[in-house]
Amino acid sequence: MKRIEQEEHWPESWKTSFTYDLLEIYGEKQCYGYAYAYANRQKAALELIQSVAKPGDKILDLAAGQGNFSLFLAEAGYDVTWNDIREELIPYVQLKHESGKLSYVPGNIFELGINQLYDAVLITEVIEHTAHPDEFLQKVALLVKPGGYIVLTTPNGGYFLNRLPRFSDCSDPSIFESVQFGPNSDGHIFLLHLDELMSLSQKAGLTVVETRLLTNPLTNGHLKTEGLLRYLPPTLINMLENFTGHCPLFVRKKLHTNLAALLKRSS
Repeated sequence: MKRIEQEEHWPESWKTSFTYDLLEIYGEKQCYGYAYAYANRQKAALELIQSVAKPGDKILDLAAGQGNFSLFLAEAGYDVTWNDIREELIPYVQLKHESGKLSYVPGNIFELGINQLYDAVLITEVIEHTAHPDEFLQKVALLVKPGGYIVLTTPNGGYFLNRLPRFSDCSDPSIFESVQFGPNSDGHIFLLHLDELMSLSQKAGLTVVETRLLTNPLTNGHLKTEGLLRYLPPTLINMLENFTGHCPLFVRKKLHTNLAALLKRSS
């Protein structure tokens, strides 16, 4: 992936994307908690994709933003399709594209007329921005070949600091339609709990193959630990992350901020 530098004439959406790239791929940790949490999500998502898809397989990266997952997967030999509602980001992604097969299909997933099926679909930090996560997952499932996979990451609704409602407790999610697809954490509507993910997956004709709970409060910079992350060695932070990752499930559900899942469409 090519390293790029910000230019004054860029549109605001490019400048915002570059700010995230500084944290996510260029290693400039102005916000240490975000950088560590992103690294955990990226590692989990790519490992899950690579566990079920081989180079040459067709991968759809939904709501892919500045395209870093798309670019990593293209460079790893996958046939990748980038998607986002912000069509103006395509030239920004193209600036970073160095190798691999990468095509672009901009638009809203609920309105797109995609005529092919994919071996795997990647949806990272997307479903929490939708007013109808059940309909969203059902729509995504239709884009996957029978026997194919979805890799999903999303904030963990069971995290002890989460104050957002459960989707299953909302009698009329349509009231959130006007604010769905909002950017960043300000656009979160529902944060899914593990049991809700199981239920929504089943209704969409999907089987939950694997789940991972990621990123404890220290790693994420919560509970005023952001300052500590500036001074603690990464090896220690990763050791603590690994330790909490081996706690009993009921502890991990409360202690970890993020959820990664591998879902399989019925054959």
